[in-house]
Amino acid sequence: MRYRDLHELIQGSQSSRAFFLSLPVEIQCKLHEHNAYVHSAAELRSRAAALQSWMRLTSLGGWDGRF
Repeated sequence: MRYRDLHELIQGSQSSRAFFLSLPVEIQCKLHEHNAYVHSAAELRSRAAALQSWMRLTSLGGWDGRF
């Protein structure tokens, strides 16, 4: 099912909400910055994985910090 944004997704889908709340707070905050671009559970999981990879790279000094 497609939702208007991340906020609507985590309000309307119990499984997406549970997944979102299982993520580290830093990832949750970054996902909120991308609110308008998350419309489904698949997009939530994909964007969360991308953010986790990005954060790992930045912590190792392999990225300039912009996402």
